Amino acid sequence: MRTLHTPAARAPANRRAFGLAEAVFDTLYLLAALGIGLSLLGGGGLRPLCAALALTLALGDTFHLAPRILMALTGRGAALTRALGAGKLVASLTMTAFYVLLWQVGLLLYRVPHAGALTAGVYALAALRAALCLLPQNRWLAPVQPQRWAVIRNVPFVLLGAAAALLFALGRPYSPPVGPMWAAIAVSFACYLPVALLAGRNPRLGMLMLPKTAAYLWMLYMAAQLANA
Repeated sequence: MRTLHTPAARAPANRRAFGLAEAVFDTLYLLAALGIGLSLLGGGGLRPLCAALALTLALGDTFHLAPRILMALTGRGAALTRALGAGKLVASLTMTAFYVLLWQVGLLLYRVPHAGALTAGVYALAALRAALCLLPQNRWLAPVQPQRWAVIRNVPFVLLGAAAALLFALGRPYSPPVGPMWAAIAVSFACYLPVALLAGRNPRLGMLMLPKTAAYLWMLYMAAQLANA
């Protein structure tokens, strides 16, 4: 009977416990993002744009996180693999839209030299990212996606995030409610990239998605503070 207490026997129980904790965390995150978005509906100024920011994030991440939550609650990992892959594709597209919306928020806050040319570059990066995500070579519905394409599709995404971070970093003295926005963007990418590029080889890196998610809630909180100012 001692075998019940060996590390091998405890490992599945530990994974289930972590999966349930992750499911609770993800559910609370989705409810918080949705609540922030709904609370900003109505009114003028930056409220509609900040509401779109939050609702885009909540909607896209629902497609990605709902299968993960179901996996944790039901243990039906193999049956939900295709749904999880499709959710990753949707989340990749909505995250791209999220940073375009965030860029637009920055443009309304700050006087940006050569704003037209810079915005054209941002939209070009977003279009390239979306096009790369939609290519069949990504094999979103397969149990394991090609690592090479994870790198390729994330190059324009990183540049898009860097553009938004730089915009808010340069403008931080002029709008205190979103002063740390650049730092939240940096934290989110610092946590996201190891997972996107290396989690297939080291699944433990998936734990970085928790601080990454917290960074996005921080962004939404700042956007709500700005919209309600």
